[in-house]
Amino acid sequence: MLTAIIAFAGLMFLLATVLVIAHKKFYVEQDPRIDQVEDRLPHVNCGACGFAGCHAFAEALVMGRSLPGQCTVSSPEELQGIADLLGVEVGVQVRRVARLACAGGDNVTRYRAQYQGLANCRAAALIGGGGKSCAWGCLGLGDCAEVCQFAAIQMNAQALPVVNEDQCTACGDCVEICPKDLFSLQAIEHRLWVACKNQQAGDVITQYCQVACTACGRCVIDAPSGLMQMQDNLPVINYTQDHPTQVPIQRCPTGAIVWLLDNGEVIKGLSAKKIIRKLPLEMLPT
Repeated sequence: MLTAIIAFAGLMFLLATVLVIAHKKFYVEQDPRIDQVEDRLPHVNCGACGFAGCHAFAEALVMGRSLPGQCTVSSPEELQGIADLLGVEVGVQVRRVARLACAGGDNVTRYRAQYQGLANCRAAALIGGGGKSCAWGCLGLGDCAEVCQFAAIQMNAQALPVVNEDQCTACGDCVEICPKDLFSLQAIEHRLWVACKNQQAGDVITQYCQVACTACGRCVIDAPSGLMQMQDNLPVINYTQDHPTQVPIQRCPTGAIVWLLDNGEVIKGLSAKKIIRKLPLEMLPT
């Protein structure tokens, strides 16, 4: 027994010695500018810059693999300070924000069942899809608002998330947590927007959601050539093409395609049904 203990202790000492020697031989001293840059970053590790966290982003900046402007959280002054420290340009990034592809609050959408359980969308989605009559619609339990580190998402009176573009950093947390895949990160210049993900063609969907896309295709017909096409019964916008026009929204009968103003106001077309009701609709009969 004693021999075994001594042999084991000797082996551990030998391995420790090898590790110490290897550490000294292969140690690479870190560029001190990495810590200096990281100190100037917001330390929220949101990932909006495209890196795993602020430290990884700081390393990329020092190594010349990115520019300070890639951070959407830091102030312009902090970004300029980092650029001056590294002797590089700040860089320009197309600002992105989270957009919700649903306008079906409880004042325009019916439920087919009352969900009772954990008050989060992920749990509700596992129980018959959450009880909402539209299989693609927002469940309205606020997982996105809860996970947002920057308080950029608030639930409105109709149980629908509203994104404050001024506070949104495009971190992507809402995109990841939504069980219906309703959020996406879009360039803030993308003002023409399809606020629906329903893939059921025809007017029958309006029995369940008054603002759902019916796949009528009028927006695609009216849009400039190449700007829009129908895919899986939904209009898809080609954002690589300039789209400074509200023409595609004008004949949409439900207002499923909209124009978003800088101040957050949502503009619907002339043919869209006016929504006045504020209170929840009655549940569908069983």
